[in-house]
Amino acid sequence: MENKIEKEEAPSQIKAALQARCPRCRDGKMFIGKTYALKAQKMNETCPSCGLRFEREPGYFYVAMFVSYALAMAEMIAACVGFYIITGYMEGPWPYLIATIGTVILLSPINYRYSRVILMYWLTPGMEYQPQQERTLVEKP
Repeated sequence: MENKIEKEEAPSQIKAALQARCPRCRDGKMFIGKTYALKAQKMNETCPSCGLRFEREPGYFYVAMFVSYALAMAEMIAACVGFYIITGYMEGPWPYLIATIGTVILLSPINYRYSRVILMYWLTPGMEYQPQQERTLVEKP
């Protein structure tokens, strides 16, 4: 039985984004708490693993509002199309309005979290994965 120190394989970009991990090291969590928790979810100021400051400049996350808006629009369209496919109802706008508002309210915590993740992973120039920032050395027996 030899002790070997092996480097864990880094998660893919999509997997790290879905888990809301730091875009630079793909190890540290971007958020404290769960998406649907009784306490409001909060974003870490810095990555607990590599120290990356998430808010690059004052007002950086205002752009995430536009990403969240795009996500909400896609969700509302999908809710209306899904409602029509399931029910075939075309008589009035009220059921569609209820379906879209309910969908947006139900998915707003996901929109909050993933609008920031999308902004950091794919819309921020220079925010790239740097494996040298990784701190995932693990001893395996």
